[in-house]
Amino acid sequence: MPQMIHGTAISIGGHAVLIMGESGSGKSDLALRLIDRGAILISDDVVFLEIRDNAPMLTVAPNIAGKIEVRGVGISNVDFIASAPLRLIVEFVDAPDRLPKDIARTNIGDYVVPVSRLNPFEQSSAIKVEYALRAVLDSGALPEFTSAVSSKEGLPS
Repeated sequence: MPQMIHGTAISIGGHAVLIMGESGSGKSDLALRLIDRGAILISDDVVFLEIRDNAPMLTVAPNIAGKIEVRGVGISNVDFIASAPLRLIVEFVDAPDRLPKDIARTNIGDYVVPVSRLNPFEQSSAIKVEYALRAVLDSGALPEFTSAVSSKEGLPS
């Protein structure tokens, strides 16, 4: 059964990025900037996490397919895709680490997923998402089922 998540999901080159933050924190705004750079919307505001072929997939909420909130304008129609494999979670912070030592991870569903912590309103934040995704892909850091990593340092089982 799919898990409902409050967030916005986009696809960059067929890889899903889940943007998470409080209501009004800039999720849709960052997604719009990424879409302007070539990303494709999966779902705005509500995203479903499903497991397919033992991998986490982000899927569109059917009732809002192809819709995105443009603050100050309204609900707009955009191109979208129905799903993509989750590769990166973006969490919002006011002051991100200047030079993170390693790829951070966070838990979602039954998976430990690479995470990038960014300030959504910096002019370069869309580019930083692309660089973070590239770093994850280049390192081969894929989401891992939690039981497979429960013995690793500091990760919950």
